[in-house]
Amino acid sequence: MSAAVSPRILEAIDALPLRAGVRVLEVGCGPGVAAREIVRRFPTAYVLGIDRSAKAIQQARAGSKQELAAGRLSFREVAVQDIELDPGEQPFDLAFALRVGALDGRYPELGAIALPRLFACLTRRGKVFIDGGSPLRELSAA
Repeated sequence: MSAAVSPRILEAIDALPLRAGVRVLEVGCGPGVAAREIVRRFPTAYVLGIDRSAKAIQQARAGSKQELAAGRLSFREVAVQDIELDPGEQPFDLAFALRVGALDGRYPELGAIALPRLFACLTRRGKVFIDGGSPLRELSAA
């Protein structure tokens, strides 16, 4: 599967503090390439990919049948500024986003709404990473 993953996505995944059993929230998952790569590398990980695009979520689900059936991956159509945990859903250990305008500064008004909502979906020690660092940078809750 790695051969189909772009170098940019591989570099970002390599920079994440991933470990066995990690719960990951991917913001702006598109067709699910990064989410699938994470569960491939970490067999006990769970990834929820979110995207505001119905088409992206449809593509992600179509390309992830095995991972979805195994319960290691799921997708949800929702914008980051509207994200919240479902009733009974466990919080995530980390979240990451690549090229998501609400988090990378292109749409600061959305970021002001999105960031607190995103941190509310994480464990107390959860972290948020976005592109734009070397290769990622960590965002703070404040």
